[in-house]
Parts: sequence; structure tokens; C-alpha cells
Amino acid sequence: MGPSTQPAETATRPLINYRNDAGVAVIELNDPPANTYSYEMNRQLDEAILAARMDNDVHVIVLTGAGEKFFCAGANIQMLAKVDPTYKYYFCLHANETLLRLENTPKLVIAALNGHCVGGGLEVALAADLRLARQDAGKIGLPEVTLGVLPGTGGTQRLSRVLGKSKAIELMVTGRTFSFEEAKQYGLVNEILERENFLQHVMEYARQFCPPNKASKAVGRIKRSVQTGWEVSLEAGLALERENQQLLFESEDAKEGLAAYVEKRPAKFKGK
Repeated sequence: MGPSTQPAETATRPLINYRNDAGVAVIELNDPPANTYSYEMNRQLDEAILAARMDNDVHVIVLTGAGEKFFCAGANIQMLAKVDPTYKYYFCLHANETLLRLENTPKLVIAALNGHCVGGGLEVALAADLRLARQDAGKIGLPEVTLGVLPGTGGTQRLSRVLGKSKAIELMVTGRTFSFEEAKQYGLVNEILERENFLQHVMEYARQFCPPNKASKAVGRIKRSVQTGWEVSLEAGLALERENQQLLFESEDAKEGLAAYVEKRPAKFKGK
């Protein structure tokens, strides 16, 4: 076995904070000041995504950054400058797989942009289903072209799927960063929430998709149908939709929702 190209990292240091807060899993990128990600952070992120996926008491996932200034500034450039091309390739491959795992999980994922969300940070946020931004808290964009590279953790693919080809190319080749308010105009950000007590507002927003307010399995299967069906033919997408619908027809929440409608009363969902 040849020598490893992996740089020395402090594997025991928590680079991801994880907690289940009343049905909402909060995954926090934790490497101040800019919450840049390394291979070790992505491994911990991967574990947190799996923990949220496997926990039946988690209905929604919120992804955010530690501190006040950055959601995430992308990959750790100092780390990338030290490693060889083979390491860089496998680092990007693992990052792709981690974000696909987030995208494939049939639970709603909300990226809470508490600060600057640039480069790979935006690529992480693009793998979420919804993006909520803190008012006047930072810039957003994919400026990788200024480093002589491209957005290599899904940016070229996901940004074009969200904004369309021409606008995505424009933003990436100019490398321009812009305000959350401008991002909302493009549809890149769904909502802008008050600066004060931002995470509290995010949690209130997220809980509308949790029981008893919503049938969280239905929310998750809507997400799964769209995320997977987006890439396939209409006929295959309709088949996927039918399969997800059948899973929901067999759920307790579907029985409750239909009964509540007939009985003219508010439904009380259990997420089962």
C-alpha cells in the first residue's frame, strides 16, 4: 500500500455540530471564522446526514453555519494548495457523494444562510431544497473563475438547474458576488428573514413542515419526487410519483388527512 496523500487533520475535532430540536435536525458547519470545508468536515457532515435520515423523529433538516459572518466560504483553499491532484479529485468526489446523499434523503432540507455563502458554500446550499437568508448578512455567488478554476462541487450543474443555463453561466463566468436580496429576485433564495434571532425564525419556518402541522412524510416524498424526477423522462417521473404516492396512501397520516377532510376538522398529523 502506497503512502496516503491525505493531509494531517484533527479527526477528533468537531467540525459539525448536530442536534435534534423537536423534530428538526440542525446540522451546523463549525470551523470559524469562515466554516470552510475539508475532507474531515465532509466526513462528519456525511455522518450527520445519515443520522438525520435514519432518525424517525427527525422530520426536517436545517443546515447552517456557526458564528455570525459566514454560512460557508467553500473548500479550505490552504488545504487544497498543499495536496496533490489525486487527493483533490477524491476530495471532490466525496463532496459530490455527500451532497447527493443530502439531496436524495426524503426529508425537507433547508439551508439557513446566516452569513456569506460563496463558492463551495453556495454549492452546499444548492443541494438543499429551500434556502432562507438572513437579512443584510452577506454576499452569495460562485467566484471560482477568479482562482482559475470552476465551481467543482456541483455548482455548474445545480445553479443552471435552478436559474437556467444563460443566467447561471453569466454569474459563474463573471465571478460576481451579490446580495441575498438580489438572489431572491433570481429565485436562488426563497425567503429573507429578520437579522435578529435569525435561527429562531428559521426554526419557526421549519416547524410548519413537522407534525402535527403537516404530514412530514408527504413533504419528504414531494421533495424526493421532484429531486429525482427532474432528471428523468416524464414517463419515468410519473412512475416515480405513483410509487411515492402509494407509499403515502399506506401511511397513517394519509388516513388522518382524508378523514379530517370528510369530517370537516383540522388534521392532526403524526409523521407516520
